[in-house]
Amino acid sequence: MAEIKFISESFAKPKYEVEDAKQSYYLSPIELAMLSIDPIQKGLLYSLNNSSNEVNYDRTKVISHLLEKLKHSLSLALVHFYPLAGRFATRKYPDEHACSVFVDCTKGPGARLIHASAVDVTISDIMSSIDVPIIVRSFFELGEKMVNHDGHTRALLSIQVTELLDGVFIGFTMNHSVVDGTSFIHFLNMLSELFRLEDQFCDDTTTLKISRVPIFNYKPWIDSTICGDNEDVVPVLKLPYLEPEEFISHGYEPGPLREQIFHFSTASLATLKSKANQECGTHNEISSFQALSALVWRSITRVRNLSKDERTCCNISIIYGKRGRTPKY
Repeated sequence: MAEIKFISESFAKPKYEVEDAKQSYYLSPIELAMLSIDPIQKGLLYSLNNSSNEVNYDRTKVISHLLEKLKHSLSLALVHFYPLAGRFATRKYPDEHACSVFVDCTKGPGARLIHASAVDVTISDIMSSIDVPIIVRSFFELGEKMVNHDGHTRALLSIQVTELLDGVFIGFTMNHSVVDGTSFIHFLNMLSELFRLEDQFCDDTTTLKISRVPIFNYKPWIDSTICGDNEDVVPVLKLPYLEPEEFISHGYEPGPLREQIFHFSTASLATLKSKANQECGTHNEISSFQALSALVWRSITRVRNLSKDERTCCNISIIYGKRGRTPKY
């Protein structure tokens, strides 16, 4: 079985001082509810075949340049996404047997950048397999298991660059209590934007501008009747626990699981949407996403061999928070 080899790691902080980062970043109720689950993990797979045809191609230099450029772009991105450079902190209230968890944006060494290699693995090994190869799990945080609460000592953002035989896999791990899926993609787009403009950077701070600046001071859970017009006043959201062992579990082990990624073409989604609307007697009211979600849920309940009259419930969280993104969202 192919194995991954750890080569090096480094950390990145915002390239310039961020005034807002000096303040604590408080979590919303739904963000606090995410402390016990896993972080978000997504990856990008690139081929190095084109580079190998270049004259005087030096793989080592290509990877070295990628890492250097990525780290610089990351430090620039963190100027805008500054909470991701910090760590969680907990304030305890023994008399109330309670605690509050928040982000200390200046705590810790910053976002983590890992360099690893799996030179026995090819792009074809990853793409041609029906199941997601087990080694792919090692492309994110070296396969180390964690939950969002571990952000007290672990990076809230980790990027792992893994060399393959004929390509590079860039795995992103982001704490789900700090960002949601939409904010994750927003960060990825802005990091890519800065990466592409790398050669145009100079010492002038105008080069730090990005097309869609994220918003982190959005606090929808605050009652204006309590805090008034003072946006800096943030009510402390206390959890009814004093120690993490009371509400965080690391012991769950589901055993070996198969993981697959399903691809649906535009045509098949259109057919599925049309069939769903036809069966329900609606006129294009059911969206493609709703039709696909219903199909997946039906498939899940079918293989569980549940009674036909048993009621089931499928909950899907969509855009549960608006922080870390732009007004556009």
